[in-house]
Amino acid sequence: MSAGKRARYAGVMNIRRKPFRLRRGTWRDRAAAVLALIGLAALAEAADPAESYAVEVSATVQSNPARITLAWAAVPGVVNTYSVFRKDPGATSWTALINLQGTATTYADSDVTVGRVYEYQVVRRAPTLTGYGYVAASIERPVVDDRGKVVLVVDQTIAGPLATELDQLAQDLIGDGWMVARHDVGRTDTPTAVRDVIRAEYNADPAHTNAVLLFGHVPVAMAGNLNIDGHGSRPLPADAFYGDMDGNWTDANGDGVFDQNEIPSDIELMVGRVDFADLPGAQASASFPSETELLRRYLAKDHAYRLGTRRVTPRALLGDRFEDFGGEAFAASGFRNFAALLGPGGIQVANTADNAPVAERWISLLAAADYQWVYGAGGGTVNSMSGLGGHGAFNDVWSSDLVGQGARGTFYLMFGSWLVDWSQSDDIMRAALAAPDYGLAAAWAGRPHLFFQHMAVGEPIGYGIRLSQNNRSLYTNQVNNDTRGIHVALLGDPTLRLQVVRPPGSLTIAPGGGAPALSWAASADAAAGYHVYRSASATGPFTRVTTSPVNSTVYTDLSAPAGSFTYMVRAVRLDVSGSASYYNLSQGVLANATVTTPATGGSSGDNGGGNPLGAGGNGSAPASGGGALEMWFLAALALAPMVRCCRAGSPYPAK
Repeated sequence: MSAGKRARYAGVMNIRRKPFRLRRGTWRDRAAAVLALIGLAALAEAADPAESYAVEVSATVQSNPARITLAWAAVPGVVNTYSVFRKDPGATSWTALINLQGTATTYADSDVTVGRVYEYQVVRRAPTLTGYGYVAASIERPVVDDRGKVVLVVDQTIAGPLATELDQLAQDLIGDGWMVARHDVGRTDTPTAVRDVIRAEYNADPAHTNAVLLFGHVPVAMAGNLNIDGHGSRPLPADAFYGDMDGNWTDANGDGVFDQNEIPSDIELMVGRVDFADLPGAQASASFPSETELLRRYLAKDHAYRLGTRRVTPRALLGDRFEDFGGEAFAASGFRNFAALLGPGGIQVANTADNAPVAERWISLLAAADYQWVYGAGGGTVNSMSGLGGHGAFNDVWSSDLVGQGARGTFYLMFGSWLVDWSQSDDIMRAALAAPDYGLAAAWAGRPHLFFQHMAVGEPIGYGIRLSQNNRSLYTNQVNNDTRGIHVALLGDPTLRLQVVRPPGSLTIAPGGGAPALSWAASADAAAGYHVYRSASATGPFTRVTTSPVNSTVYTDLSAPAGSFTYMVRAVRLDVSGSASYYNLSQGVLANATVTTPATGGSSGDNGGGNPLGAGGNGSAPASGGGALEMWFLAALALAPMVRCCRAGSPYPAK
C-alpha cells in the first residue's frame, strides 16, 4: 500500500484524530477498532470503487404503446450477466423477468399499464462482485390528492417565538394534501409520553395517519448498545420509536435507554426531525445563530422549496473516501439513488485525493453551485469528515464549513464514524440543515444502505426512510450491514418531495350566495391545468370536484350544496423524473365561500378539459399580487380550530 493510501485509510475512520467533542467512546475503543479495520483497508487497495456495487439504472417511459425501458451505465471489466426483476409496490418478493448478457445496457418492459407503479431490481453479476440497482417507474401516474394525516409534534419552548412560521408550515402541509394534527410537548417529557400522543392520533385513524414531523428539541429516544462504526458499543438516537405504533420497546434495567438494537416491528409512520439544540458552531469564527433562529431559517427554506421560489437544480454531488470497503461500498447508496431519481449523467464526483486542487473538493463544489442531492463519506468525528474539505492533514470538512460557506445541497446522505449520533453537539448532519439558504434533509447512509427510489414517482422523502427502516433484504447491496437498526433516521421534513410545481396566485370567489364562481391567477407551471377541491373545514379533508383538470383560470362549482366551504385550487403538471412520469400537484391556494342558493340540476360543474388522470406534485403558495396577504389571512382562519390550546398543568393540547 502506498504512503498516500496508508494516510488516507488511517484517516477514514478517524482513529488518530481527537474529535472536537465526543460524549461516548474511549481511546482504547478506537485503538481496537484500528485492528478490525486494517484488513478491510487492505482489501480496498485493489478493490473496485463503490460505484461498481451500484447498478445506476434509470428508466424512460412512453404511453402509446405502453412501455418502460430500463437503461444502465456500462462498467469496465468483465460482467457475466444482468438479471431483471419486477414487483408491485408493497409486494415482499421479486419476480424474475429476464437474464441478459453482460454486455446489455437496456431492457424494455411492454407488459405494463398506464397509471400503475412498478418496481424493478437490476442485478449485475461479475466475477468478483455483485451490483444492485432499483427504480420505481410509472407511466403518467395519476395525481395523489390526499397524502393522509401528519402529526406535527412541536417543542413547546419554541411554539411561541415561532408561532407565525409554524402556522405557515401547517398551512403548507394542508395545501399539499395533508391533514395536520399538532401537539406541543415539553423537552423534559419522556419519549414514551410523546409517543402515546402520536399513537392516540394514529389509533383514531390508522388507515389515514402516515407521518410524524418532530420540530424543535422534542425528547430524543435512545436505544440499543451498538458498535456500528467500530468505536465501541453505545446507545444511539432512535427516532424510529416514534413511528412504531405496535412494537414492544423495553427498558429492562430502567435506565431510560430502550433495550432494542433492531426495531421490534415494522414502522408504520414516516418520521423526520428538525432539531438545532446544542448546535453552537464551536469550530466557526463566529457562533451559529441561536436555536430559535436556525429553526426559523429552516421553516423559511422549507416554505421557499414548496413554493418553488427557490428552484433547485436536479443534479447530485458525490464525495467518497471509502470506496469498496470490503463490499460494503457505502457510497453505492448515492450512486444507485441518484441515477434512479435524476437519470443518467446527473452525478458529479468530487476529487477526494490527498492532493486534490481546492476547487475540486467536495466542500468547494458544494459552496459554488446548488445540488438537489449530495452524498459525502469520509473518516468522521461528530462534526467532521475526512477527504472532503481542507482542514488538517486529512483534508477534513467541518460542520462550520457547511454553515459558514453556505453549502447548497438540499437532500444529504452522509457516512462516517460518530456522526450517526446526531444528538451530539455540532453534529455535521444537523449542520447541513443549518446552512443559510439550502439544506432540508439528511440521513446516515451506508450501514445500512438507504433506498429513496420511490421519490421518482412522487412519494415524499419519508417514504424512503420508512422503507429503509423496515427493509431486511428485499432491497440490498453486496454487503448491507445493520439493517433494521434503531439508528436509521431522517433529519428534516419527511413530507418533502422531489419535484415542485409552482402554485396559482390569489384565489377569489364572487360573492352572492349562488354557485361559487372561482377565479385565480395563473401558475407558470400549470401545463396540464388545475384541479379544484372543496371542504367543509379549512383544515380539510378536501374532496376534488373536478374530474379533469381545468384549462382556464375560472371555475363554477354547480355541484355545491348549501353551506360554508373552503375551496382549494392546485396547478397540475406532468412531471418526468429519472424513472417515471407522473401528474404532480402544486401547493394549494384557498378561499372561503358560503352557498345559500345552490344551483339546480347541477352535477360536477366540471367546465374544464385535459387529462382525466389529473396531475400531481409538490407544493407551493401564492405567486404574486395581493394573494400573499389573502393567503396569510386564510391561513390564520384555517389554523384557528386546529392548533388547540393546552390544558392547565399539561404539556399536551386539549382535544
